[in-house]
Amino acid sequence: MRILFYTGKGGVGKTSIAAATGLQCASKGYNTLVMSLDPAHSLADAFDLERSLYDTAKGDPVAVADNLWIQEINIQQELSKNWQEVHAYISGLLNVSGLEDVVAEEVAIFPGMEEISCLLHINRYLKQKQFDVMILDCAPTGESVRFVSMPTTLEWYMKKIFRLQRNLIRTVRPILRGVSSVPLPEDRYFQNLESLFQKMEGIDRVLCNPEVTSVRLVTNPEKMVIKETQRAFMYFALYGLCVDLVIVNRILPEDADLSYFRKWREKQQKYVEEIRELFTPVPALEVPAFESEILGKEGLDRLAKRLYDNNDPTNRFVRERPIRFSKKDGRGTVIIRLPFALKGEVDMVTTGDDLVVQVGNFRKHVTLPRTFVGLTPERAVLREGELKVEMGGVGDERDKRG
Repeated sequence: MRILFYTGKGGVGKTSIAAATGLQCASKGYNTLVMSLDPAHSLADAFDLERSLYDTAKGDPVAVADNLWIQEINIQQELSKNWQEVHAYISGLLNVSGLEDVVAEEVAIFPGMEEISCLLHINRYLKQKQFDVMILDCAPTGESVRFVSMPTTLEWYMKKIFRLQRNLIRTVRPILRGVSSVPLPEDRYFQNLESLFQKMEGIDRVLCNPEVTSVRLVTNPEKMVIKETQRAFMYFALYGLCVDLVIVNRILPEDADLSYFRKWREKQQKYVEEIRELFTPVPALEVPAFESEILGKEGLDRLAKRLYDNNDPTNRFVRERPIRFSKKDGRGTVIIRLPFALKGEVDMVTTGDDLVVQVGNFRKHVTLPRTFVGLTPERAVLREGELKVEMGGVGDERDKRG
């Protein structure tokens, strides 16, 4: 199976690109699913489907062509399928705070619920081998980074906090029940979380396997968009995913030279050259701005042919892993690809079995191999887009800043 992420800044055209890719894969004979991970779904709109007809699917895959299905996650359906006890507890807590029942149920969707629901679907399809290709139409960059960080975050919570929290609440629940009106979660709440974690088992390894998963960044030839694309490249590398393609969308065609858009096109051409240089050796595909709206299967097919010609979108354009480990003579080395990171943006600390790397507002827990446990960072060098951390000597302190 191949899993292809399509992500980028809001409005760059990633939904159309993802949908067109789905059509191209289906035409090659692959059983293909295009799944929308964006809470503001527009995938059905890209195929020009009647929304009322699609809504009857209640979040399940819908066939739109031979070998091609699309899916928009329905969070309300997911709550009833996977989050019963968690949602019931949060609703009750909000209700006690003064919100009416209906309002409490509507707002009792905490950050991460939709992302985890999507991961549950992906992992289930993987295990059932239901599709040959899964194309993920992602939310804008920030939400996409949160999505790929969910497996690591949930694993950290389950290993470090979950049992302690569960045992603590089990102890204090009888004491507080008679003196406080604020409800504490019942054990069913923790059973629900544990079940979700078990259903997600292994998905982190799949996402970080470049033979299976690739990230494709969709951008436009504009300065602010390119800057965000650079940041996205760095953050996906930080979380262990392989970016294997950059797609430059909506380039003004040559015949725009003689029109109102001449200066705009000249500026775009400079940015296209800049993109080629910035992301080398990751290839950049160029897509022109079409003379009419890309809508429905006919329009998407036109886009697919211009984007891929007759090539297979499931090809792997880059296979390099963004995180690498090595050890020699009792000393360990961790190399993390951090393209576009600056020295002043990177902070690092070892905590227990993890090397924690922070770039800007994003933090990544890199779980160290067992043979690295006890080693502490002695030297870190950021050079040519790679952070090289040299570790040695078992230190007395478990936490040491690098």
